[in-house]
Amino acid sequence: MKPLLNQLLAQLGRRYYRHRHFREWGDTPLLTVAVSNLCIDVDRVPIQLRMYHGTPERPLVVFYHGGGWVLGDLDTHDRFCRGISNESGCSVISVNYRLAPEFTFPAAHDDCLGATKWIARNIDNLAPNNGNYVVSGDSAGGNIAIATAINCQTDPRLAGCLAVYPATQHYISDLPSYTEHAKTGHLRARTMRWFCDTYLGGLMPADPKLERMFPGRRTSLSGFPRAMIITAERDPLRDDGARFAVRLHRAGVTVAYKHLEKAAHGLVCSEGDSRDFNLAVMHASQWLRAIPIQK
Repeated sequence: MKPLLNQLLAQLGRRYYRHRHFREWGDTPLLTVAVSNLCIDVDRVPIQLRMYHGTPERPLVVFYHGGGWVLGDLDTHDRFCRGISNESGCSVISVNYRLAPEFTFPAAHDDCLGATKWIARNIDNLAPNNGNYVVSGDSAGGNIAIATAINCQTDPRLAGCLAVYPATQHYISDLPSYTEHAKTGHLRARTMRWFCDTYLGGLMPADPKLERMFPGRRTSLSGFPRAMIITAERDPLRDDGARFAVRLHRAGVTVAYKHLEKAAHGLVCSEGDSRDFNLAVMHASQWLRAIPIQK
């Protein structure tokens, strides 16, 4: 696809993504959570962060928004971050990373990894926490969370990884849900293919650099932190998340898996105050509250 057309589609997609979020949430009152904003410098790239203040007894949750590495921002996932902070008691820091096609792989991954390392170094001076942190995200953000967990897995302060309907493999992988749910939910299979191609910026699927982008290809997941994977039924990525959860279990990782049988991809940001949104917040918060304090 021509670069100018790709940029136009991305701009239109971002507007619609935000419009849908605010339309679905409508006049639903915001949960009362203390919020502050800050900007940090990561390798000369300004990264916007939004902090939701919780309690000192819980780990700090670092959150990366979804949107196919092309869409999304701090506002489109504000409600989910508020819900997690309110129900789990955890402070949450949401990371606003660079998007494709303006910035292709590995820009989003680099931004989030750099921001996470900065947060880990400064964890005692941020929103209340117990000295540990959890990386988290939905969809493309779930992909980034898993990649970040792999890069940080030797950090003793990393207490877990929470991924909601994550992408871990290239769409050419043998995933039946790409066919079964190509058009049944908010995310179409062809849209997911466009997201992936747009972020890869011409890199071929077999390129060895993409092991970071597609952690489902890794031969070993030993050393991965405790994890929770949440999947949705009406989602091309359904089988991707489920298979990754199985691989974590086989690698000896302590993993919790929840499948929302009636849910569609996008429940975190595009459905408003729905039953599935609240189920995802509940499952994630219960898991976060149960994480033991790292020594």
